[in-house]
Amino acid sequence: MTRKITFLLAAILSLVCCAIAQIPSARDVVKPAAFASFDPVARGRQLDIAVVMKIKDGFHVNARKTTFDYLIPTDLKAEPIEGFKSGAVNYPKGTLHKFSFAKDQALNVYTDTVVLFVPVTVDASAPLGERHLALKLRYQACNNEVCLPPVTLPVDAVIHVGSGESRPSHPELFGKP
Repeated sequence: MTRKITFLLAAILSLVCCAIAQIPSARDVVKPAAFASFDPVARGRQLDIAVVMKIKDGFHVNARKTTFDYLIPTDLKAEPIEGFKSGAVNYPKGTLHKFSFAKDQALNVYTDTVVLFVPVTVDASAPLGERHLALKLRYQACNNEVCLPPVTLPVDAVIHVGSGESRPSHPELFGKP
């Protein structure tokens, strides 16, 4: 009898461990990358930084405008850097999805790939060369069964400041000039 109970407890513990192992870290659910609309960008010019959020299959993050006040919205902040001024982030609309844990109400979420845009003005006196604009992306990832703890990821936006003309970059994100 004791052997059967021990075996049963070992089997249950094994299943629990496997279930926990399948839940990724919140940091691994979204892979952000930043891209500049000009490379290089001339002093005195405005450019956009696109932050592309690739969201793991089977997961979603709350959109900027959440369905309920208690939900944690996606948030992107730019750290101040000398010679640059960042503007208000342009967040896309989310899409409404129904989940088993929110039976009667569809939630406004981001899935798959989402692009956030940050306008940045380069001062006329900005230093030439490569500059790094530090961004912080905060989100809460969930699947149909569990919400992971909110997480803030650093995102590095590389901006090349040149003395000549600005050259458009990444037309797949910003369109043709």
